Amino acid sequence: MTETPKSKKHSIVLDCREKLVMTGAEDVNGFNEETISVKTSCGMLIIKGRNLHIDKLNLETGDLSIDGKINAMQYLGGDSSRSKFSRLFK
Repeated sequence: MTETPKSKKHSIVLDCREKLVMTGAEDVNGFNEETISVKTSCGMLIIKGRNLHIDKLNLETGDLSIDGKINAMQYLGGDSSRSKFSRLFK
């Protein structure tokens, strides 16, 4: 009997818009000094700012730490409350 893997717990701590510490990171899809795209257990997270730098990344534990001036964070997708079929007919 195979066990379905549980999704990682996702949390974010933002300190003075200069230090972001996150759990539940599954992958980093892309990054530069102005944008970091992170796949989390709650959907895709886009982080925008200036002088962004990934300080720590451990995909096994899901830990991610980012330094820099953080101006915005936005989740894309990850709305599991709606079925794929219902999303076709917005």
